[in-house]
Amino acid sequence: MSDPLFWHRIQFAFTIVFHYLFPQLTMGLALLLVILWRRAHRSEDAIDRETARFWTKVFGLNFALGVVTGIPMEFQLAANWGAFARWSGGVVGQTLAMEGLFAFMLESAFLGLLVFGEKRLSKRMHFAASCALFVGSWLSGYFIVTTNAFLQHPVGHAFAANGRLRMASFPTFLFNPWGLVQYAHTMVASVVTASFVVAAISALWLLRASTAPEDSRARPHAERSLALAAHVGLIASILVAFPTGDLHAKMVAKHQPATLAAMEGRFESGAAAPLALIGQPNVKEKRLDNPIVLPGALSFLAYGTFHADVPGLDAFPENERPTNIEALYYAFHLMAGIGTLQIGLFALTNLLLWRKRLFQTTSILWAHLLAFPAPYIATTAGWMTAELGRQPWIVYGLFRTADGASPKVHAGSTLFTLLGFCGLYFVLGLAFLYLLFKMINHGPVGPAASRGAETIAPEVPHA
Repeated sequence: MSDPLFWHRIQFAFTIVFHYLFPQLTMGLALLLVILWRRAHRSEDAIDRETARFWTKVFGLNFALGVVTGIPMEFQLAANWGAFARWSGGVVGQTLAMEGLFAFMLESAFLGLLVFGEKRLSKRMHFAASCALFVGSWLSGYFIVTTNAFLQHPVGHAFAANGRLRMASFPTFLFNPWGLVQYAHTMVASVVTASFVVAAISALWLLRASTAPEDSRARPHAERSLALAAHVGLIASILVAFPTGDLHAKMVAKHQPATLAAMEGRFESGAAAPLALIGQPNVKEKRLDNPIVLPGALSFLAYGTFHADVPGLDAFPENERPTNIEALYYAFHLMAGIGTLQIGLFALTNLLLWRKRLFQTTSILWAHLLAFPAPYIATTAGWMTAELGRQPWIVYGLFRTADGASPKVHAGSTLFTLLGFCGLYFVLGLAFLYLLFKMINHGPVGPAASRGAETIAPEVPHA
């Protein structure tokens, strides 16, 4: 417990997990806002406009928390991981700087136009602001994912005379094939998160309306939001599994075979490798206890044939295997299991929507209300899979994690700042939940809605 490296890793894991709760919603919601504002400007319907405004406010709240919790990540690279920052800054610093200078500025500027420009801009320009917000949000995600992809599969670099990294080919680095697949997988996962959040809040409004008819002003907004979330969520949850998840798994099999072996609890090499649906990795005995497997499925998913040879952990030296096989195994299977359930829930939702029974089926509404944490758990488990799988390397095959920490920052200092982050983020979390619940309770209906139909009725000119 007095090892500084242990506390450096714990602090970074805590801050990055908390931070990513917010941008994954904003990136996914940015796509939905384009659809919502397009619909609002085309229909000129008050309900559509109020719905789009509400979700824009949710986006803004999440964006603010994402900015506040993201700033410490930059400083941690220099404070806790100084050796890594000095060694790799000539490469990874490129995309980190581009994210702040270009994508973040684009995203924040057009968020202001979207929020405050509805009455000042033409419909076309206001819709263009929603599109620019979407581009800025997804461009920001691209720069961050590209940075992480270099850690997973380093390309486009060379070594300077002092042994540090330098950029050899910026296009190769920027369009890393690992990064392209990882980016697609990450962004469709963010759309799943947004769809679940929209569905959960919409389900809450519908459940309230069914038990308290006087609280039914948000019903039409909820029905339209839930229908949109159902359609987009089903498409995105399928794309997370195939083709993006499948392509990502093939990348891991090709470039990080030891990671694949640990993800599947595969201790022995051989052909016709089975896919483990469930089981408990027994590292001491080098076996998977109580397994339920699909024969040959891992060989097919990894290499395209049921008879392919898949290396096990026995094919790699111990110092090149993932350092926490159990956590990696369970994180991967948790992600895959939740992803499968997400497809099932959205498929059932769309079936009920097609049969015109969705908004009256309280069981499915409760399912959506209670399931909103599912994508957050799945994405956290997914990132744990990626980061645990890369160990013991901070840059795969080039630089070990143990060599990347700041040598003069001792365990006591790191633990002290970690406790400070815990307290600060606890306060920020409470403030976020308070503001979010206040927005949900107020609903999407404007203050004039209490007057009834005149809110949506067109003004009739006097004779």
